[in-house]
Amino acid sequence: MDTSKTRNFCIIAHIDHGKSTLADRLMETSGLISERELQDRMLDTLDLEKERGITIKLQTARLKWKDHILNLIDTPGHVDFSYEVSRSVAACEGALIVVDASQGIQAQTLSTVYKALEYDLKLIPVINKVDLPNAEVDKVKNEMIETFGFREDEFILASGKTGIGAQEILDAIIDRIPAPNKNNSLIYLSTPDEEKHITKALVFDAFYHDYKGVVALVKIVSGTINSTDKLYFLGTKKNVEPLEIGYLMPKMVSSKKILEGEVGYIATGLKNINDIHTGDTVICLHENVLTSNVTPLEGYKAPKPMVFASLYPIEASEYEEFANAIKKLALNDAALTYQKEYSQALGSGFVCGFLGLLHLEITQERLEREYGIDLISTVPTVEFKIKLTTKDYSKVPNINIANIDKETNIATIRTAAEFPDGSLYSEIYEPWVRMEILTPEEYIGPVMELAQENRGIYKSMNFLTKTQKENKHALIIYEIPTVEIIVNFFDKLKSITHGYASMDYNFLEYRVGDIVKVTILVNYEPVEALSFLTHRNSARVRAKNMVEKLSEIIPRQQFKVPIQAAIGGEVIARETIQAYRKDVTAKLYGGDVTRKKKLLEKQKQGKKKMKMIGNVEIPKEAFLAVLKN
Repeated sequence: MDTSKTRNFCIIAHIDHGKSTLADRLMETSGLISERELQDRMLDTLDLEKERGITIKLQTARLKWKDHILNLIDTPGHVDFSYEVSRSVAACEGALIVVDASQGIQAQTLSTVYKALEYDLKLIPVINKVDLPNAEVDKVKNEMIETFGFREDEFILASGKTGIGAQEILDAIIDRIPAPNKNNSLIYLSTPDEEKHITKALVFDAFYHDYKGVVALVKIVSGTINSTDKLYFLGTKKNVEPLEIGYLMPKMVSSKKILEGEVGYIATGLKNINDIHTGDTVICLHENVLTSNVTPLEGYKAPKPMVFASLYPIEASEYEEFANAIKKLALNDAALTYQKEYSQALGSGFVCGFLGLLHLEITQERLEREYGIDLISTVPTVEFKIKLTTKDYSKVPNINIANIDKETNIATIRTAAEFPDGSLYSEIYEPWVRMEILTPEEYIGPVMELAQENRGIYKSMNFLTKTQKENKHALIIYEIPTVEIIVNFFDKLKSITHGYASMDYNFLEYRVGDIVKVTILVNYEPVEALSFLTHRNSARVRAKNMVEKLSEIIPRQQFKVPIQAAIGGEVIARETIQAYRKDVTAKLYGGDVTRKKKLLEKQKQGKKKMKMIGNVEIPKEAFLAVLKN
């Protein structure tokens, strides 16, 4: 099948470098969308994407330019959605490296470019926003030449706002990016020669459609898929007769066939969202092939969640609806993991794994908006491993037995509620990451100070620009515990560098750590949903912040309410919410002082009795405020 006139490419850029707007100009210039249909950031289809100005989901669009088919795969730029980027990269032969003319290379650009090079993609350097008054085109060009080894004549100057360079980019995609399967065999090395004739496609994304069931986005690696073909998904062992196949332009447009090397969709009609997995291989069954003998294509490495939090519906009656919603969302977001759990305080819910705090926030907001479910989230944490001292697992009832490696006797825990009694474990291991921070030279001191305050271990520092005339950018590499960076490290980094620094991180390994459980008690009753795990060194500061925040949010009662934070039996922070008090002595006019004392004592006894039987209801705002804090 001739694929010489097909090009598959993605756009790689740091957050806010204008890739979604540039994608609009490419679609407009190629005639895919008319001026009347045009709206700002066409590929950002979620309301949240439009509101926040960030891309969350990868999107695809099929463009036509000079009798060629160009499949554009838009990618997110935020570090929390890096997994979406890796999936886009795997479906392409080339990439546009878009860098803001006023900001230069950022940390996320670096890491994604290296990912693209792993897949042997042809890179086209694009300097965007060249029409800005503070654009420094020559400086950025030199940075990219020194960092990535581009040549002077490879650069395209563009503006997503005005459309400068859009035609030049489309021409360069045709001229420089190879046709499918001519130069990108890296991902497909697992396919033996005798299987080359079998039609195979790689599922690089999926979503749920109310009428068409599960829709799989695929890259056809070999052969052709016809609308009448019977298909088989190797991973989930599902036979499928597609309702329709076609291309995303960017809306779904049906077609009779999808050719080799092209990117398209298969509407499976399946209603069970567990029947399709990202990274699975699709084959055609009409070729009289034994499915058990077919070698699957190399898929993707499963993303490793960095942050865990439990989500619960506020109304217990919404649990079934919530369970269905999270399954549908997980189909569309392969980096989201979930496991059912039960809390005495909050009822049934799920422990969910996320790539970062923004991912958590976006997921919660998408569940609330798209499915209309009000949710409570527990304090975010990371995944710890605990070396148990007992093999009698009935003694550690809070830990899911499925999360215990019986050979090593090491348990995986994700919430404070699972943390066992001190006598039941010997060591705790916490995850560490390799963190890359890109910062202008003048902020190196404060950045290093911030990393070291958060238990970072310095590894190396390199300068991107080597000329003395220009402001230098330093790439600083640290090894740092994940628990230290998940809450507000990024915000602090942006604050001390006035927004100029950027960061990226990758999981390294688990190391022994002095981790403690800080239990939050309200009116002497432990609240597991607000308790958290942290390093002993930062326990007091975090505990103090937590009890202060709660004392501001929990409403006053008719009795005093103590809010405490404790490690084991030791209270390390305390605030007291004062009781409402009626002036019981107001009716007294003079007389013996003992009458006054008697009334006050009576009131005191009443408050004491009330305290014994009184319950303190913690409002949803308290959970949300703690999460934001």
